[in-house]
Amino acid sequence: MKRLFDLIVAGAALLALWPLLLLVALAVRVRLGSPVFFRQVRPGLHGKPFEIVKFRTMRDSTGPDGTPLPDCDRLPPFGRFLRSTSLDELPELINVLRGEMSLVGPRPLLMAYLDRYSPRQARRHEVRPGITGWAQVNGRNAISWDEKFEYDIWYVDNQSLALDLKILWLTLGSVFKADDVCQPGHATMEEFMGNGDNPDNKEGRS
Repeated sequence: MKRLFDLIVAGAALLALWPLLLLVALAVRVRLGSPVFFRQVRPGLHGKPFEIVKFRTMRDSTGPDGTPLPDCDRLPPFGRFLRSTSLDELPELINVLRGEMSLVGPRPLLMAYLDRYSPRQARRHEVRPGITGWAQVNGRNAISWDEKFEYDIWYVDNQSLALDLKILWLTLGSVFKADDVCQPGHATMEEFMGNGDNPDNKEGRS
């Protein structure tokens, strides 16, 4: 039922929003240049890698030594607007149609984090990652990593179509308010470094 719901809603959304997608793509090309899309390998269901597709939001700015500037320095006002309104996430509807993502689920993070999760935190990969999720409507990037992972695990244990509908509805409200887009001093959140000396942490942290 969840997969069928994803297919119907994602397909309908792409058909209805294609003019907006085209407009945003043109704006990104003019304001930020090429490429228009940001592509990155992320872990999906059971940690299987897939390529996420989003609209680009950052410039390729570097320092005098050629080293890329910090994310917060490469994120212009236009990119912040795309993130605050979640317009940059719209291409992920393609990932949903491909079966790599769901409309609702834990957000797909970085491949580098896989070895940093505790066994409990790794449970977030028991479901497909989502465009939005329970953590996103309960603080987004303004909450700590521990809080975010607890919300993700709660969703894994309590997922249902009714809960997905509730999260989608709450997501609309958070998008219009543009709240909790980033932590102070970061483009989104600080890097997740793992659990330190937590005995539940997996071996082989990178």
